[in-house]
Amino acid sequence: MFDHPPVSFHFLVSFVDFQFAPDVMFQSVSGLDVSLETEAYREGGENRFEHTLPVRARYSNLTLKRGLFVSSQLIDWCMDTFNNMEVKPVTLIVSLLNDLHVPIMTWNVVNAFPVKWSVSELNAEQSQIAIESIELKYQYFKLIKPG
Repeated sequence: MFDHPPVSFHFLVSFVDFQFAPDVMFQSVSGLDVSLETEAYREGGENRFEHTLPVRARYSNLTLKRGLFVSSQLIDWCMDTFNNMEVKPVTLIVSLLNDLHVPIMTWNVVNAFPVKWSVSELNAEQSQIAIESIELKYQYFKLIKPG
């Protein structure tokens, strides 16, 4: 179907449970990774090695970065979590798009909530856009491939 790897700069992030438009355009998304935790098991009488057994999948935090929005429903949602302990998990969809803007790979991120919000350094000696980072904890993601 594809004769070359897709580019990583053409993607879309959408929130299923909330409508945060138009402030859901991000410059980067990271943390779409999973690893398998294992546990060593020593068998009685067998001293040459240990068995390694799978335990559970572990998902990294999802980090979304973008230019700072002065007024943002997304940041209001984050601040409600931090200031009022009103944790409202949401489902996110991160889609990698082809040149026709059609999703070629989609991650369905389940029960995400903010655990960190930060703003880049404010520095009068540099001419840079203020960048905000939102770090989300989530339960798991499902990888969805088209068709």
